[in-house]
Amino acid sequence: MSKVIIIAEAGVNHNGSIETAKELIDIAADCGVDIIKFQTFKAENLVSKEARLADYQTENMKASDNETQFEMLKKLELSDEDHIVLKQYCADKGIEFWSTAFDDDSLMLLKKLGISKWKIPSGDITNLPFLRKIGSYNQEVILSSGMSTLEEIKDAIHALTSAGCLQKNITVLHCNTEYPTPMHDVNLNAMLQIKNELHIKIGYSDHTEGIEVPIAAVALGATVIEKHFTLSKEMEGPDHKASLDPHKLKQMVAAIRNIELALGDGHKIPSASESKNKDITRKSIHLKHPLKAGHIITEDDLIMKRPGSGISPMLIDQIIGKAALESMPADYQLMLKDIS
Repeated sequence: MSKVIIIAEAGVNHNGSIETAKELIDIAADCGVDIIKFQTFKAENLVSKEARLADYQTENMKASDNETQFEMLKKLELSDEDHIVLKQYCADKGIEFWSTAFDDDSLMLLKKLGISKWKIPSGDITNLPFLRKIGSYNQEVILSSGMSTLEEIKDAIHALTSAGCLQKNITVLHCNTEYPTPMHDVNLNAMLQIKNELHIKIGYSDHTEGIEVPIAAVALGATVIEKHFTLSKEMEGPDHKASLDPHKLKQMVAAIRNIELALGDGHKIPSASESKNKDITRKSIHLKHPLKAGHIITEDDLIMKRPGSGISPMLIDQIIGKAALESMPADYQLMLKDIS
């Protein structure tokens, strides 16, 4: 299979600090991920000033009852200059910089930075003008599908392709938009429904607290894995609790790379490492007791024992009824030269 693209989602876990963002880049590069992704937005363009926090945001930020999304997001913005600095820092560290745009101005900023593939967050899967704009770029698109139905995913794909994006350039990420996602709500098999019914490339954006679900997603055929990570799950912010700490991120990357190797090419043939064990572990036809020359062999004369370097037990029907050419002792490994 092709290499799974692992996206370390820094998101807003920098808490508005470019120095924290650089630390996150250092960790992602050290863990061996392919891409580190941030979030690009202007709070004024993203949310009304009266929009309330999601329940998970209130809980994870220990926010007051009257704090709004706008107030939270304003503290988490990265400036245009921050983006330029972080993109260069990623280049210096040998890791790809990426960011999710949440509004048109942010799309323009990312285009100026030379971004050539686009992440559509779950909240914009029903944002038709936004879908059309990204589709018109005719570049690679990764579409998160949290909170959506299959029909809504289909409509979003249609919007993208009608605007000019080739379907082969679209990957749909199965996703659950609860932070953290309870295991009973993951519904990982829905990823396969997306693939089989929409004939589209699939991946998985994970918000569970552990690493086992993204690993399982790779085993099921995910081509992209996206996972939030943080310097510490104890930091204050909306997404830290549902993020991996650096140690767990490294564990996840290593496990996914092992699963890639373990999946192989899908052809059932003996591997090079196991071929040497074939004769040792398989059986061949041996004699249960001594036979005299001229004896006509019956099944009762035979026993199947290791090693498997003699006549295969699959050929027993061709041995029964043949005559022994000479006397042979018990436990003897029968050879074709011994019978007529």
